Amino acid sequence: MPTRFSSEGTKDAAETIAQELGVRFTVVSIDEAFERELQATQAMLGTGEPTPVTRQNIQARLRAQRMWNWANTSGGLFLQTGNMSEKAVGYTTVGGDLMGALAVISNLPKTVVIYLLDYLFEKTGLQGIKKVIARPAGPELAPNQVGEDELMPFPVLDACFHLFAGEKLSPSDVLLALEPMFPEHPKDRLDAWAQRFVKLFTQSIYKWVQSPLSLHVGNLDLDRERALQLPVVTRTEW
Repeated sequence: MPTRFSSEGTKDAAETIAQELGVRFTVVSIDEAFERELQATQAMLGTGEPTPVTRQNIQARLRAQRMWNWANTSGGLFLQTGNMSEKAVGYTTVGGDLMGALAVISNLPKTVVIYLLDYLFEKTGLQGIKKVIARPAGPELAPNQVGEDELMPFPVLDACFHLFAGEKLSPSDVLLALEPMFPEHPKDRLDAWAQRFVKLFTQSIYKWVQSPLSLHVGNLDLDRERALQLPVVTRTEW
């Protein structure tokens, strides 16, 4: 379901994977619907322009709506494909890519997902996987989007998640733990990332408690029935 921001590399990788797995591949653009929704949002605002984040979220929500329509009609299972790192910091859209009937990898940190892709390519030799891992990960909802540029390096993000959410360390203690783990990054940069993670995590609780049921494979989880039960209104101190 491409828009003007979808790269040819992503389209090629998706088609290659479908061919290799022997599954149906259909391209249904959402670009016209995206333009209509922008105009509708503008009409509701009266004055002003939809924000850049709104423009991104519109695309994600259009895709989710169409996936639900497909699932209702075909009897198919709508899988939510976000990982735990994205979920933890709200790098996902309510009503959009957060939606689905079952979350397949939402209990896996981003670094583990990348490792599994490397492992699967080594075991299967599927060229579609090779094309996926050759590109920087990004949502492609705006020009030149790269996830690590908008958030932080994924190894640092996952370390912050484990230290803050898993070990319940304070932001200052998270920084102390990060320094020997990532000596290639200056202290002030690590401090900024740690503070950013804590802010995003605590602000995103209202999002991830709305996510679909996930496959539970680790000891740390964001499922509302199992783990990390925090008030929606909270301080960053534990």
